[in-house]
Amino acid sequence: MKERPDPLKPDALKPDALKQDPWRVPLAVAQIPDTGLHRELRADEAICRAIADVGDLREVLSAQASFDVTPKSGGRYHVAGHVRARIGQTCVVTLEPIESDIDEPIDLIFTPPEQIPQMADLVDEAGHGDGDTPDPPEPIENGIIDLGRVATDALYLAVDPYPRKPDVVFEPLVEAADPEDHPFAALKALKVEPKKPGKKKPTGK
Repeated sequence: MKERPDPLKPDALKPDALKQDPWRVPLAVAQIPDTGLHRELRADEAICRAIADVGDLREVLSAQASFDVTPKSGGRYHVAGHVRARIGQTCVVTLEPIESDIDEPIDLIFTPPEQIPQMADLVDEAGHGDGDTPDPPEPIENGIIDLGRVATDALYLAVDPYPRKPDVVFEPLVEAADPEDHPFAALKALKVEPKKPGKKKPTGK
């Protein structure tokens, strides 16, 4: 019998799964100690290609993330850290290839699915106040927090959709003004040239 791959291992993913979730690093909440844990992630070349493919990027040269996962009351978990990456895109002005760095902070609360409605209400109430609105909670799916997906989502959110080379300014095309294009052009078109006086034809008797 063929051995069934362990779903908690990133290398157990098949290419089809990579197209949907290019970076998978599942963490079982049952394995998180009361003191919390720290995780350092680094995407290999295949995962970088998958991240670029799914995110419609020219290339992803490197991607890494660091996380601190801390248990909270009520079965909730605080996930904080950073995702750092170097990506290749195309300048929207010059159409030249460019590279840029991403350093995106991550600060999320993961909670059991049954608590999502209650937590969402708390976020809505906080949004009516004067302070910053906290991010809505993320669900813990089947007892798993996928740190790879968290890193990938943060990376995509940090991508500039209109990248430009440094010091490049977009200058819109300016057409030369038409001398006939002025407020009185329409009146000029309607103006009737006066008729020149001519000789009267003799009338016959």
